Amino acid sequence: MNQPKKGWLRRLLAFQESGLVLVIVLMAAALTLLGGTKLVPKMDPATNTAMLDPETGQPIRVEVNRFLDTQNIVQNANTASYIAVMAVGMTAIIALAGIDLSIGSIYALAALCGAFAMRELERSTGLAVALPVGLGVCMCVGAIAGMLNGAMVVGLRVHPFIITLGTMAIYRGVAFVMSGGQTVSGFPESVQRGFFKFTIGGVQPVPSLLMVVTTLVGWFVMSRTVLGRRVYAIGGNEVAARYAGIPVGRVKIIAFTIAGMLAGLAACMYAGYFGAATSDAGTGYELRVIAAAVIGGASLSGGRGSALGAALGAIVIQLIDNGMIILQIDQSYNQIVMGAAIVIAVLVDQAKSNPSAAFAVFGRLTRK
Repeated sequence: MNQPKKGWLRRLLAFQESGLVLVIVLMAAALTLLGGTKLVPKMDPATNTAMLDPETGQPIRVEVNRFLDTQNIVQNANTASYIAVMAVGMTAIIALAGIDLSIGSIYALAALCGAFAMRELERSTGLAVALPVGLGVCMCVGAIAGMLNGAMVVGLRVHPFIITLGTMAIYRGVAFVMSGGQTVSGFPESVQRGFFKFTIGGVQPVPSLLMVVTTLVGWFVMSRTVLGRRVYAIGGNEVAARYAGIPVGRVKIIAFTIAGMLAGLAACMYAGYFGAATSDAGTGYELRVIAAAVIGGASLSGGRGSALGAALGAIVIQLIDNGMIILQIDQSYNQIVMGAAIVIAVLVDQAKSNPSAAFAVFGRLTRK
């Protein structure tokens, strides 16, 4: 018997991340309506410089929406990209029912190592040499740090929360000792101006484009490869996965290594975009990265999560930040809002896992 075809709206709503897309659309609409306007210089698209009034010689200013301003949107996407790239790797670890609290420290250590390597190059070094050096060092350092995390979790049979809590301090401390707390800069211009801050149409979208590519690759690996299916199987029931012949330990080490490598990629994006790196880079990023993955649908009990959801979760977090700035809300409340978002995301995840229990709790609350 032929199954009745679902309408396009039902198919769209059945899409796992459709709720997040709806949240992003509603947040963007609210910020557009409530954010007001601002005056910005009118840019010459041919020269990418501010246009001057021929009579006064002063820059010509035009009124734009504070949120819909192209510079604001691209800057938000760029800022979200560092978190999103790391959240893709973190999603795999959380889908394994694990956690990595050292991700922000790996980010700082990889950025500093990449910065030291690029500083040794001549300022005139071309992109063909400087970019592979920066990317290679950052991603190798991140991968090694992640692999050490995974090896200790598997080899010592200690919960990843404990192992990565320790390595969070170790990696951050190593980064501080290496740099002495000083900023490392002096990269070849080809890395910053020639790639990470390459201007297209008056904006610099390279970090955002790298976020899109990483998300697509992460989606493919998680949903279309043996490795991705093994990750979900282990997170769903590790004992059953072990009896099914899945090499649990090897898959965990690979997941931690990939997460570390992606932290290295994000570190190179940060160092290349800003032209410098410091040992306190990424402080507090572990909270944001975990929040992005959880808001994106990753279950802390394992077995669920997607790369696309992680990227959308990072965008939601960035929109919260941007919204507080646009609406002139005290930034001191930022951490409170972030923590509340994580709690709400976990509660929603529990409700999805056990809807009957959630309805029972709701019924008890409403009866009182």
